[in-house]
Amino acid sequence: MSVSILGIRHHGPGSARSVERALAEFKPDAVLVEGPPEAEPLLPLVAHPEMRPPVALLGYAADEPRRAAFYPFTIFSPEWQAIRYALAERAELRMIDLALANVLAEPPGRTISPGGPDAPPADDERIRGDPIGWLAEAAGHGDPERFWEDVVEHRGGEQAFAAIAEAMAALREAAEGGAEGGNQLDQHEARREAHMRQAVRRATRDGHERVAVVCGAWHAPALARPGPASADAALLRGMRRRKVTMTWVPWTYDRLASRSGYGAGVTSPGWYDHLYRHQGGGQVLVRWLARTARLLRAEDIAISSAHVIEAVRLAEALATLRERPLAGLPELTESTRAVLGEGADVALALVHERLVVGQVLGAVPAQAPTVPLQAELEREQRRLRLRPEAGTRDLDLDLRRPLDRDRSRLLHRLTLLGIGWGEPGETSGARGTFHELWYLQWRPEYTVSLVEASRYGSTLAEAATALVGERVGAGPPLAVLTELVGAALLADLPAAVAAAMAAFERRAAVGADAGQLMDALPALARVLRYGNVRETDVSQVAGVVSGLVTRIIVGLPLAASALDDEAAAGLAARIDRVDAAVGLLERDDLRAPWRAALARLADRNDVHGQVSGRCLRILHDAGLLDPAELGRRMSLTLSPGHDPARGAAWIEGFLGRSGLVLLHDETLLRLVDGWLADVGPDSFTQVLPVLRRTFSTFPAGERRQIGERVRRFGPSDIPNGRGRGGRGTSAPGDAEDLDAGRAALVLPVLRRILGAEPAPAGPGPGPEGQAR
Repeated sequence: MSVSILGIRHHGPGSARSVERALAEFKPDAVLVEGPPEAEPLLPLVAHPEMRPPVALLGYAADEPRRAAFYPFTIFSPEWQAIRYALAERAELRMIDLALANVLAEPPGRTISPGGPDAPPADDERIRGDPIGWLAEAAGHGDPERFWEDVVEHRGGEQAFAAIAEAMAALREAAEGGAEGGNQLDQHEARREAHMRQAVRRATRDGHERVAVVCGAWHAPALARPGPASADAALLRGMRRRKVTMTWVPWTYDRLASRSGYGAGVTSPGWYDHLYRHQGGGQVLVRWLARTARLLRAEDIAISSAHVIEAVRLAEALATLRERPLAGLPELTESTRAVLGEGADVALALVHERLVVGQVLGAVPAQAPTVPLQAELEREQRRLRLRPEAGTRDLDLDLRRPLDRDRSRLLHRLTLLGIGWGEPGETSGARGTFHELWYLQWRPEYTVSLVEASRYGSTLAEAATALVGERVGAGPPLAVLTELVGAALLADLPAAVAAAMAAFERRAAVGADAGQLMDALPALARVLRYGNVRETDVSQVAGVVSGLVTRIIVGLPLAASALDDEAAAGLAARIDRVDAAVGLLERDDLRAPWRAALARLADRNDVHGQVSGRCLRILHDAGLLDPAELGRRMSLTLSPGHDPARGAAWIEGFLGRSGLVLLHDETLLRLVDGWLADVGPDSFTQVLPVLRRTFSTFPAGERRQIGERVRRFGPSDIPNGRGRGGRGTSAPGDAEDLDAGRAALVLPVLRRILGAEPAPAGPGPGPEGQAR
């Protein structure tokens, strides 16, 4: 009987090749792999032709799907190659880590995902937290990642298991305080290793002659010296358990990267994939830089064969200078920047995202267990030709097409369920009514969201409807209810729309807050205006809108009373949105009373200037206010007898974010100019911030044209005849103020500075040779 302990680094290409060679030489009849035992019934799917890594084992608590753990595998994972070997050679295959049923029964605060490369993640001490870092430091190497690559990954499969186990044994002895004991592994890690030792003992008792154990390098010394079985049995006795479910799910290299927060992640999955596939056959650098060149050419960056050759030579030279066995990713990155990127970092971000990390999404066979929601989603993805992808994809939908309407419906239902596969984008242009833009990117954790959503129903429609009902029952504000109505209509969920609208009617009927009613109307107006594009029934919404507008009109006078500056700005913005919503509805029976309410509000003297100004601007833009009447109102508001602060607020409300009205009507512009000229010094400092805030929102072209027109105003242009500042003169800088004689003195110096004429020959340096 022989037991071979193969200590590996999770997701290490060199470790994967070493495991392949070691298993081929050892020819075990039992292969034990670090992983959850509940996964053993799923392992035969690894040999299925449709299984394509990266993939992950997903385990979750049956009664609380949010409590879940992922165990990712890639083609360069040593465990993946060990599983494939056992299936191909018909060897006994077992998973020997602590059962997930025990792990998920632990308190939620504990990290339940796999640990770091070879170390327990919960330990606070440096040696246990980063053993590779300690080895790198002892070897005089500053970067643990590059140290591991140099001594293991770049050796092309050379076995180093004995040396790794010896090094880890020394580190464990130091971390645990020597032979006398001292600090101990935390209880969770101790139980994991006890369970692994028990599994090794069980395999030998079952009569297996050659047992290969593939585990993290940190655990190798603990398994090589098993000790008494009774101690391990006592440590595992009385552990809590929880019912769990496991399945295979697709994974991505982006989620495998350490930047995603995955404890056993690597910084460059795409590079490790390349290293594993091509290290044995050579030409690693050439193949990598050729892929880089193809990627950059696809982005219209000119890359020639000479660029690639020079980049390979530079990477090899850098590796030689740094005494490395093979050029690694840092050398390739520097050569890419210097040669292919011509010294700039513009191309490096693209190379890092597409190649170094890699936009790869794995696939699992249809035989893998799934919840009903996931099965339905997979069917819809095939029917609608929406294949999940690791990278971002733009999806442009024309809602007049049945296929695109179905796609939109699916994405909106997933969004309601909290599955953000699609993120809606802004649309514009002539096809805006029938146009919908989405940005798609699939993430593996959406599988957990599907499992969680399964408690609401067995189909996407049932689950989304039940979820909307739950949110409606929580009694959200009216604005949230209208958002739910809109989302349910977009997702084509009639029952959800009915539940949300019933709650909305109950709340709106007794709601006295005009602000909430005003916030609710725009979303309902959009639903009525654009709902028919999707061929959805919006009759439930139409019956509510009329009463909502009436209640807004009734509550508007009270809502506009006794407002400070911040509240007035908020009400003015709400008035804008409601006016746009009423215009969107195209109903004269609603538009006329709404505009009449605005006119009454503008006539009140106790209303904040910003609100009354906004009301007059809306009436003016609608053609309901005679220019002479507008001028009269503005003149009264900006007259010297009124508070300048109120006048500034009125101007801010009237102009809003556009000053075109001042360009189209110079009478209004002169009124504003004359009012500003008459503001006293003390009041000017008070109104200046408001005016600057108002005019700063105008486009640069509008500001320039307003300034040019005001600059031409003279005393006769101002209604009171005084002109700006009462001076009755042109502004400084006018053409008639230019002193031609003084300007002529500067011209020779400017010509010399600009090189318009050569400098005259002079006697040389000194006062006599200086330009005057």
